Amino acid sequence: PTSMRRIQQVSSRHLNARTLCAQGKGGGSSVGSLVCRRTLLGLVGMGSLLSSSAASSAYAADGKVEFRRIPTQFIAALGDPTASQGTGAESWGLWRVDPGPRGVYLRDYERALKSKGNVAPAGWTFDDNDWWVEEHGLIMEKPDFPLPDGRYLVTGDRQVTTMLTVENGAWKLYEGSLYDVTHLPCRSARYSGSDPTRANQRDFPVKPGAVMPSVEGAEKQDYAVLFVIGVEKTFDPRYGR
Repeated sequence: PTSMRRIQQVSSRHLNARTLCAQGKGGGSSVGSLVCRRTLLGLVGMGSLLSSSAASSAYAADGKVEFRRIPTQFIAALGDPTASQGTGAESWGLWRVDPGPRGVYLRDYERALKSKGNVAPAGWTFDDNDWWVEEHGLIMEKPDFPLPDGRYLVTGDRQVTTMLTVENGAWKLYEGSLYDVTHLPCRSARYSGSDPTRANQRDFPVKPGAVMPSVEGAEKQDYAVLFVIGVEKTFDPRYGR
């Protein structure tokens, strides 16, 4: 099966994210998407949150903050899911583009990656000492590390959309907990060692909120996935401040 997504209809007052999931047949490195999961990103009204002065003044404790819209990006985060602040953000990563459509299914690893010198059809390189898998069994490219310092508008596409501040390894949410801004259908894990051929295909797909499967011989670290829908106007997430 093939999953494809279409995102973003932006007007001057609203940021609407729409998902189009198409099913198809055929082999090859099937595509999936961190954005195309259930019926996600019902972001009507978030555009006005991004643009309104009321939203900016809501973060008065940190001074007036104005956000600008960006194409959806994805943070890979570690931390206590009940916490609203903490340390260790230097170990958080950022996918600046959706890695799902650029991924390769575990079942296609030998044909689409190993036989190609570990270079995926999308051009990224597989590292057998540091490889990532999402909830449908797609091997993904690594996120960029570390997450740059700055202020981000983040959401888990549930109840909470809020400001995330990252500075010198510390992180803080203006509202809610890390769990509140985690997109539960998006599961993500980092594996080191072993081989994707040792993964059990029957372990996928992974249920929303569940831990990712272990792979024989590999160490595993689960990461929470946060959607980034805006950044502070004076901030460029490609380079930091």
